[in-house]
Amino acid sequence: MSSLRVSLAALCCAFVVFAGTISVSYGQLDPSFYKKSCPKVHAIVREVVDNALDSDPRIGASLVRLHFHDCFVQGCDASILLNKTDTIDSEQDAFPNVDSIRGLDVVNNIKTAVEEACPATVSCADILALAAEVSVILTEGNGWKVPLGRRDSTTANRTLANSNLPAPSSNLTELKAAFLVQGLDTTDLVALSGAHTFGRSHCRNFQDRVYNFSNTGQPDPNLNTTYLQTLSGICPQDGDGSNLANLDPTTPDTFDKNYYNNLQLQNGLLNSDQVLFSTSGADTVAIVNSFAANQTLFFKQFAASMIKMGNISPLTGTQGEIRSQCNFVNSDSSRLKAVASTKESDHDVLVSSI
Repeated sequence: MSSLRVSLAALCCAFVVFAGTISVSYGQLDPSFYKKSCPKVHAIVREVVDNALDSDPRIGASLVRLHFHDCFVQGCDASILLNKTDTIDSEQDAFPNVDSIRGLDVVNNIKTAVEEACPATVSCADILALAAEVSVILTEGNGWKVPLGRRDSTTANRTLANSNLPAPSSNLTELKAAFLVQGLDTTDLVALSGAHTFGRSHCRNFQDRVYNFSNTGQPDPNLNTTYLQTLSGICPQDGDGSNLANLDPTTPDTFDKNYYNNLQLQNGLLNSDQVLFSTSGADTVAIVNSFAANQTLFFKQFAASMIKMGNISPLTGTQGEIRSQCNFVNSDSSRLKAVASTKESDHDVLVSSI
């Protein structure tokens, strides 16, 4: 065996040993936070998400993405759920979110059901965290003990949403920097990227890889040629970029390790996916290989990284509030009228986006 192979084997083994001793820190949050005040909250969330999956197999991925896009802005505080008002510059209008985030109607349905069982008790931020975990379970992944006790923000920050959320075109250096700002390391980056093992993406997020990578007029050389032909059929060069492609072309609605196997075959859909494996000399390659070879290892690390992400700057104690409606702060007296006027149209609007 060459010295290079020995080095790579040692690196992979070292990672496996490290991942096998993953520690989980809950910080100020506690999985048993609602044990007395709302003991059935997990079951309620699961029922609503399960019903939503019956008609929309994409919704699980969308709910995981909502949690991610919330935490990376001003912490896990449900700020992404706030609609635009005279005092709220909604994060939903930020470039990474506009015409893209989905599942707001499902979150509202969960909130309604939870309020009926436990009025003014469970935060929308905790609902997002629970919905993400339940979505993984219901799509054949493993769950985790979700730390709870977050409270909801009374503010949103569209500027931060534009700057903090990684773009589909991000290179590895940009991805690492975006995660490091949030206190997440390279292992967290690779593990959390595994959420792209289910869901869809619009052609506009990767069309340059198919036709004009880095303004070369050529496809991305790190794109499998057979997969390239498939994508060119889904996304015509003169199209408007609104068509959808599976993030995982093999098992698009199942939470599994196939995302990493796809990267090994150069079948990563987004540039921000493929760079984890195709960046020369990158430390992410050994981690991708470890997850591709061991689904149990991936599930374990994904759970640990989701808990770590869910601990980004939560509001606790007397900070923030428990919103009565997830889309509006409690001081907004017009919220009930706005909710009533938009309730019927929310689902039709959201179902057309990712």
